[in-house]
Amino acid sequence: MNFAERLKQLRLTKHIGQKEIAGHFGMTPRAWRFYESGKREPNISLLIAIADYFNVSIDYLVGRKNYF
Repeated sequence: MNFAERLKQLRLTKHIGQKEIAGHFGMTPRAWRFYESGKREPNISLLIAIADYFNVSIDYLVGRKNYF
């Protein structure tokens, strides 16, 4: 599973909409959709913030490990 797929899976597991999660990170829903579709990748500081938010490791988030 790649980053975009994991990102969407984590969001859906928490039952959070794209608009809500985008607002949490101070971005537009469109920007968040780009991450979930694989059209863009976050910078390192946002990647860390996303991993912290979902309480997972960066390795899990980017698909290097299959466990949190």
